[in-house]
Amino acid sequence: MDAEQHLQLLLNDTRLPDELKHIAGKVLNNERISFDEGVTLYEKGELGYLGILANYIREKRHGDKTYFNRNFHIEPTNLCVYDCKFCSYSRLIKERSEGWEYTMDDMLNIVKKYDGEPVTEVHIVGGVLPQYDVPFYAELFRRIKAHRPELHVKALTPVEYHYIFKKAKIDYATGMALMKEAGLESMPGGGAEIFHPEIREQIAKDKCTADQWIDIHREWHKLGMRSNATMLYGHIEEFRHRVDHMDRLRQLQDETGGFQTFIPLKFRNKDNQMSNVAESTVVEDLRNYAIARIYLDNFDHIKAYWAMISRTTAQLSLNFGVDDIDGTLDDTTKIYSMAGAEEQTPGMSTKELVNLIKNAGRTAIERDTLYNVVTDFTNYDFPEEAKPQFYRLPVVN
Repeated sequence: MDAEQHLQLLLNDTRLPDELKHIAGKVLNNERISFDEGVTLYEKGELGYLGILANYIREKRHGDKTYFNRNFHIEPTNLCVYDCKFCSYSRLIKERSEGWEYTMDDMLNIVKKYDGEPVTEVHIVGGVLPQYDVPFYAELFRRIKAHRPELHVKALTPVEYHYIFKKAKIDYATGMALMKEAGLESMPGGGAEIFHPEIREQIAKDKCTADQWIDIHREWHKLGMRSNATMLYGHIEEFRHRVDHMDRLRQLQDETGGFQTFIPLKFRNKDNQMSNVAESTVVEDLRNYAIARIYLDNFDHIKAYWAMISRTTAQLSLNFGVDDIDGTLDDTTKIYSMAGAEEQTPGMSTKELVNLIKNAGRTAIERDTLYNVVTDFTNYDFPEEAKPQFYRLPVVN
């Protein structure tokens, strides 16, 4: 039975409440659901119901294809001028002894470590410090592109750009144009957290506002460039705050069409100022992915970071609207592990990632950052004694 047949069975279920049946009918007819209907999905949509709707949309758009890329991260510093309550990763400047501050050469040496490896993207994001300013990042991007022109530079969030542009006394449009000229090719989706001021003021009051986050992405999109978007969920927010967040993203996407991917980020409570807040369950994680796929009708992709939610949950998410599980990573990110993610040394070889996708009944597609197909692994046989592309480190449980 295919996804559409499952949806038709759902519509014929006499036990299904009328309001949920109405929403299912809108999904079948490719009609946009309203804000209030989004809240209804959170309040009344059971996991099976939401999965049927989300999987129908996912398979209509992508079939069984599940995307990943070969990437690595550079995190310039975990020191930060901001004091976000949910963050386990950053340290204030007064805690400098607990952090790191990479020099330009340090970061270029990380890039050079991958010379000869088939990675396609470097993902750069970290804390905010005064020395990492417009001239620094412009020079870093130029030097990366000079060393390896084909490597896609995906770097910095509006939190970082807002800070460095304000310090440089330039507006967002000027700043983003400078970054593009220096070699920036796309923006990750971080720093969005929760847009609604009722929540943002409590968990991240010092960093850029929701409107500023939106404005920086808008200016980037005006340059014809692409970016991602995130939402930090599962802490003190209510369902209406999640829908408000996605609604603002949906409105900007209607305006610019510049977003590629939406990434729900699960709040993890280890070693931060919100450790008293319980984490969401796996069921709630899957419900959230499904509702994101249903609500964000103008986003092409929904991504689950396997390194944050575990390999098993990532596999499950592929039946709840998710069509992208990020990349091989090669143990170059500490943002998730420091927050208590199951993956304490997050690295997977290409073969492992392909098998994870295939074992979920999906087709593994290696993509580049802009979702051009690099390799279709449908009929691909890995050489038995091939040297691994990425070296696994022991997983500490």
